[in-house]
Amino acid sequence: MVDRDTPVYVISVAAELAGMHAQTLRQYDRLGLVTPSRTRGGGRRYSSRDVDRLREVQRLSAEGVSLAGIQRIMELEVQVEALRDRVAQLLADNERLHDHAAQGGRVFAADLGGEVVAVRAGQRPQGRSTTALALWRPSGLTT
Repeated sequence: MVDRDTPVYVISVAAELAGMHAQTLRQYDRLGLVTPSRTRGGGRRYSSRDVDRLREVQRLSAEGVSLAGIQRIMELEVQVEALRDRVAQLLADNERLHDHAAQGGRVFAADLGGEVVAVRAGQRPQGRSTTALALWRPSGLTT
């Protein structure tokens, strides 16, 4: 099975699938709206994802959005997708760290004399309060 990012369509087929002229695809390539892969000979090869993007450009253009506006919209969509991926990664990291803490991970602090003492999570060592903080992560818990 071919994935959606594999460049398989020549320009005439991609144009037909997208419902537009090959010259329009060339223009969109020059403008950077859709950037197909190139063969060694310089021929354009479009993926299914590229064809979907061409259809989206056509839809936005039909709604009256300028090509510059379409380009900005598509840039923002890429940024949004990257941010969604980052949020998913951070949520997974947070869940993993939460699970680790729930398993009774040990917490240590330095007392007033500088000695390292075990304390319960959320507690400070006995004695005068301090604003000092030290954080140690075992090598297996990198983020």
